Amino acid sequence: MRIAQVAPLTESVPPKLYGGTERVVAYITDALVELGHEVTLFASGDSQTSGKLEAVWPRALRLDPGIRDRIAPHMLLMERVRCMADQFDVLHFHMDYYSFSLFGRQETPFITTLHGRLDLPEQQPVFDVFSNAAVVSISDNQRHPLPQAKWLTTVYHGLPETLYMPQPVEQQYLAFLGRISPEKRVDTAIRIAEKCGMKIKIAAKIDAADREYFENEIKPLFDLPHVEYIGEIADKDKATFLSGAHALLFPIDWPEPFGLVMIEAMACGTPVIAFNRGSVPEVIDEGVSGFVVEDEIGAVAAVNRIHTLSRERVRECFERRFTSRRMAQQYIDAYNTVIRAQKRSRFKVVDGAPNP
Repeated sequence: MRIAQVAPLTESVPPKLYGGTERVVAYITDALVELGHEVTLFASGDSQTSGKLEAVWPRALRLDPGIRDRIAPHMLLMERVRCMADQFDVLHFHMDYYSFSLFGRQETPFITTLHGRLDLPEQQPVFDVFSNAAVVSISDNQRHPLPQAKWLTTVYHGLPETLYMPQPVEQQYLAFLGRISPEKRVDTAIRIAEKCGMKIKIAAKIDAADREYFENEIKPLFDLPHVEYIGEIADKDKATFLSGAHALLFPIDWPEPFGLVMIEAMACGTPVIAFNRGSVPEVIDEGVSGFVVEDEIGAVAAVNRIHTLSRERVRECFERRFTSRRMAQQYIDAYNTVIRAQKRSRFKVVDGAPNP
């Protein structure tokens, strides 16, 4: 199958540091190539892939201080894909609803994986108007605000099976990994660790949009004796960081669509303690790969029970449910569905044509 993967240009594929969507696109692309498909990745020029790279912009926009209008390069991306669309059996977009209008007017079948939150009121009319655009959710919970969307399937994220492996290190702290923002609630994670009498290590990115929040609300907490902030870390550092944690704390305060960091921890055999929001109950196998809790009190109690979980079984849960190969196979099923639907649509047009 000839497949186009279309990624945002904000980060490289995969990202050099933090970045969820582009990281998943990298895993999908490489897994599809391993399964024997011909894959072209539309992305920034500093991306790395086992497929064919179609570089639309020289480097990731987040790493380019000269970029002030990030929409302009994405307009060029959409036009490049449009010009090449007939070279593919299917187009797979990872850019929210950017693709809906333009690609709904051409013949190559396409799907769009929705990676972000969908509970904002201004999104409703978009999905009312483009109700025939086939979309894929990354959790069932993500779908709830938009029942009118044309949901094709749910495909959970996956990681290459050997990307992160459990490391032979002693567990000495609780971990927080990801991004410092109000909805991720690193402050809650710090309080949980304090109530447990445990050290917490924080490996997190600070976006420019969250800088003021960080300076006013979070930075003072880093002076607490049980807190260690180690900054944003690269892929090569994650296995050791996560393997050294008794548990990953994920005390989110928003409807998380998936939460890639949860399965990164599970790949390292590290249990996850997460608040019952968004996708969390779908990702965590309660009492096996971690605990789903309602509040800080429940999280403290879960930390005290973490010794009852087997790190080997946490890893087994990852291998069974969240590998990139499993993810790619489910996407192949989705591609075949839209390809068959497109063929049926063409046949209907021919059958309905008047006789000359």
